[in-house]
Amino acid sequence: MDTVTHGIAGVLIGKGFFSERWGPAATFAVTLGSVFPDCDVIAEIISRSPVSLLKYHRGITHSFVAMPFFALALGALVWWLARRRGIESSFWVLVFATLIGIGSHILLDGLTSYGTRMWEPVSWVRVSWDWLFIIDPTFTALLLVPQVASWVQRDKARAFWRALAMWALFTILAVLTWGAEWAVGAPVSFRIVPVASVLLAVVFFVPVYGGQFFEWTRREWCVAGVVISILYIGLCGVQHYRAMDRVRAFARQQSLAVEAIAAIPMPPSPIDWNGLVLTPDGVYGSRFNVNRSVAPGFIFLSDSPMNPDIEKAFLLPAVQTYLGFARFPVVRYRQMGRRSIVEFLDIRFFNYEQREGRHPFVYRVVFSNDGRLLQQGWQMR
Repeated sequence: MDTVTHGIAGVLIGKGFFSERWGPAATFAVTLGSVFPDCDVIAEIISRSPVSLLKYHRGITHSFVAMPFFALALGALVWWLARRRGIESSFWVLVFATLIGIGSHILLDGLTSYGTRMWEPVSWVRVSWDWLFIIDPTFTALLLVPQVASWVQRDKARAFWRALAMWALFTILAVLTWGAEWAVGAPVSFRIVPVASVLLAVVFFVPVYGGQFFEWTRREWCVAGVVISILYIGLCGVQHYRAMDRVRAFARQQSLAVEAIAAIPMPPSPIDWNGLVLTPDGVYGSRFNVNRSVAPGFIFLSDSPMNPDIEKAFLLPAVQTYLGFARFPVVRYRQMGRRSIVEFLDIRFFNYEQREGRHPFVYRVVFSNDGRLLQQGWQMR
């Protein structure tokens, strides 16, 4: 999950469950805790390793084991800052609020397909429940819109113009989101934009004219946002179960020697899924709409035959780190002039519409024709 969404979730939880009783310091503590785990990207900036992102991101700062210690330190920091500003607050409430924020971050990251080492240093296994896409605009909107709606309703004299401005802004954001997903190959129909625009109009305008029934406080709006977001996660879980049934049915029908199996959410989740089956010879993959009754069609991506260059590539520490991250790896080998190129792909992030183009998380190793290592790193073009 992206850091911005984590922060929005922290603010929502703080306003809904902490602010009214324990004040703004508690809301700040939840928000700080919700974004804190991603501070591990600093290690990527200062590290010289080409795979520092995989080595350090979603590690110890994303661990339930280390969470109490981080919560205690951050809670103490917020308590000290609050006292400096003359704000009365409870030390242990702030620690608890920070704990809730960090916990929400870890759980939301675990729901994605990237993987989170949430039990480090007891276990370095990456936990991936595959319910949410790494960046899910729908989920982000569910967290943000209730907070904006409470702000719209707060000033009755300006409520209409606030509603109009926010409706226009979020409709534009819906268009831009559709454009971004279309650009990366997500089969998103433009019809989702007017549907989203109508729903946004209902949320922003109906409370303005809805009378006493919609006289909600900020806390009530935010609690409703938390509840709706949890229901959305539950819907994604149901869709994931259905998608896994499709993938397992294919594996059984083909009598495959399954080493790993998954259904990865794709934008706009929870509708489109990437079904994956890892076998000793390669990976079967399929992009399908779980709401359609037709059986998904799978393609097979095979590993290149083993050779001395591939064997040497497997021994590189960076490649070993990559393979510890990749759940559905495929190895490709090709020669280009006097160079031999070994590429490692993780089919979780494979673009089926652009099989020979650039894909995310492709690690490339280049050897000379006499077997010398020339370069290694992420595929940039």
